[in-house]
Amino acid sequence: MLTTLILVSGDFATPLSTHDLCCVNNSLSYHHIAINHDHWLHPNKAVELDLSSPLTTGILFDIRAQMSARLIDVFYVTGIANRQKRLLLADMDATIVEGETLDDLAEKVGLKDKISTLTARAMIGELDFQSALAERVAMLKNLPVAALTDTLSAIRIHQGAKDVVRVMQKNGAKCYLVSGGFTYFTGAIAEICGFNGHHGNILEIKEGVLTGKVLPPILDKEAKLSFLRKYRAELGLSRDDTLAVGDGSNDLPMLTEAGLGVGFHPKPIVKEKIDNCIIHTDLTSLLYIQGYTWQDIAT
Repeated sequence: MLTTLILVSGDFATPLSTHDLCCVNNSLSYHHIAINHDHWLHPNKAVELDLSSPLTTGILFDIRAQMSARLIDVFYVTGIANRQKRLLLADMDATIVEGETLDDLAEKVGLKDKISTLTARAMIGELDFQSALAERVAMLKNLPVAALTDTLSAIRIHQGAKDVVRVMQKNGAKCYLVSGGFTYFTGAIAEICGFNGHHGNILEIKEGVLTGKVLPPILDKEAKLSFLRKYRAELGLSRDDTLAVGDGSNDLPMLTEAGLGVGFHPKPIVKEKIDNCIIHTDLTSLLYIQGYTWQDIAT
């Protein structure tokens, strides 16, 4: 089975060089593993290395630690079939967009510190997601809809998000946004980035203000997993055809179910459980992991 390492340098790193490849080669040679072939996916930015043998967890950990000091992410995939995925499910908050939209809403009523603490605890798995969501939304009771509009206008899309959706769709994939956040935002972000569809929670609004309630059913980690399975079945895909990306504990079921699950600037619980994580680089790494090149991204 083909074993491939993908090295991607971050924006603030020095360019990826043959010296970096030599360092990796030396580490591999110590364990009697050879680089059979190297292929630059993006000059001085991303390279893939086909290896003679699979890597143990320990060897991979050592290489990642070595490269992390240079702000280089190291990804690991096996097999040549299904390399380019045909289904993408992506989390929204702190993945496709910067920050947490619920926390940004809380700032409108002076409760950002209190609500963001609950958000952080929910994202690392300390709190039940549904209970934490209900508690946080209740604090927003009587917030005018205009606050949602203001929050939406200030949202920033993470670098590479639009490219990932565009390139994957161009090559026949379907892309869906699935969020424990709110449809007011997922709809707009899905349109901006070009997703095929979106799913989120629905804020109850009456007479132009939030009631402090979320309409059932609640979209949580099990719902994200269900959407992955639903679209996979509808499209007649295998598990290996699927890609999921997210940052928090409520993303874990879909990340572990996908053929390729990737943590993006992950919370500790995700970094601990998911093999491939984007730490130093942007979402474009999702394309390099699949073997896409800079030419694919540029056109």
